[in-house]
Amino acid sequence: MLLKACLNGARDVAEHPRLSADVHVIAAEARAAVDAGAGALHVHAKDAVGRDSLVASDVARVVEAVHSACPGVPVGVTTGAWALPDVSARVAAVSAWTVRPDFASVNWHEDGADEVAGALLDLGIGVEAGLWNAEGLQRWAVSPHRDASLRVLIELPDVPAHDAAGHVDRLAAPLLDGVRRAAPDLPVLLHGEDASAWPAIDLALREGLDTRVGLEDTLHLPDGRPAHGNGELVWEAARRLWG
Repeated sequence: MLLKACLNGARDVAEHPRLSADVHVIAAEARAAVDAGAGALHVHAKDAVGRDSLVASDVARVVEAVHSACPGVPVGVTTGAWALPDVSARVAAVSAWTVRPDFASVNWHEDGADEVAGALLDLGIGVEAGLWNAEGLQRWAVSPHRDASLRVLIELPDVPAHDAAGHVDRLAAPLLDGVRRAAPDLPVLLHGEDASAWPAIDLALREGLDTRVGLEDTLHLPDGRPAHGNGELVWEAARRLWG
């Protein structure tokens, strides 16, 4: 079972003391996550003011810093359309990456997913297929790049705190069934957001799936206390997964 750490996400840096646009802080968080048990890392490159960026120099800066802090650990980045909504510009930005991550996530509900995935594969970068909903699942299931995916990310939204586990089970079931029908041999990583984060990890354990945790997905430990950083979140997830 793979436990990945998602270090920052698109969150505003003001949301937590360990969220930062400074690649040295990001690299330190990556090292703490690996020391706590993470086997892979997912990071959002940032521009000078802390916004998500797909610009080659921003991607290079963070990928180099994290690889240096965590040698041998696979590092992935986002290609989220919110960072660059125009499809042609997004594909051009990805194609310009000279310092390459090991993998990148592509959200299949977003326009241009096939084009972005093709650009990544042309560079030898692994593609994580991000599936948030039925529309994304349907698009990915007929994609020419479906079987070239490194893994599938089933990404669950925030849910009401009341009966969070029940909401997670109901949201995950049709997506898991669809992926298993379309590509039964592909690894699946299940994760959630905020109130769904810890129930999704528990469901991944029950289903034998990969999972992830980090400040992108939640700022809190299962008991509601604020986490000190990515290392503490990964340590708690590792304890739940492996004892």
